[in-house]
Amino acid sequence: MTWDRDDMATRAAQELSDGDTVNLGIGIPTLVANHLGQKDVMLHSENGLLGMGPFPYEGEEDPQVINAGKQLVTIVDGGSTFDSPLSFAMIRGGHVDVAILGAMQVDQHGDIANWQIPGKKVTGMGGAMDLVSGAKRVIALMTHANKNGESKLLAKCTLPLTGVGCVSRVITDLAVLDVDRDAGTFVLVECAPGIGVDEVKQKTAGALRVP
Repeated sequence: MTWDRDDMATRAAQELSDGDTVNLGIGIPTLVANHLGQKDVMLHSENGLLGMGPFPYEGEEDPQVINAGKQLVTIVDGGSTFDSPLSFAMIRGGHVDVAILGAMQVDQHGDIANWQIPGKKVTGMGGAMDLVSGAKRVIALMTHANKNGESKLLAKCTLPLTGVGCVSRVITDLAVLDVDRDAGTFVLVECAPGIGVDEVKQKTAGALRVP
């Protein structure tokens, strides 16, 4: 069986360590907030929130407390709010330890495309371009293939790039893979339960090394 969205978020949460400041991109990455357990991490949202908590229970929503994707969230004890310029100063100043971002494509050199599909309406690029250059570590959390069954792990991205040579690890519904930027290849780290190496190979368009 492939990992579902919550399984992927749970696996991504395992990448975090106590004391980390972490930014979660829109889409699947936002679910990571619900799977942190007892880990002492501070979640950062570029709209001006440090100490973001999980999604609120029904009836406990505060319409003024949202993440960068305009989803209702909570604030943990000790959390703080501030303006967007200060939030981006944190990112650009290298104070975000890990950015977990969704992606439409990642290639074997660590390039990522996650903000625009040509011909589709775009409301803005958001903070992704700052995050991929400012965060100390970038993890892509994404499905292995698109809706047409085409691999999203490529030899070279074909969509407009968000960042170049920035992704270090990819977590998909099939597997966990590292990006060896020096060799220009994906490296298989772990398969989802019930998923074999051959299936990962078949559905990865970029170069893949299996240790």
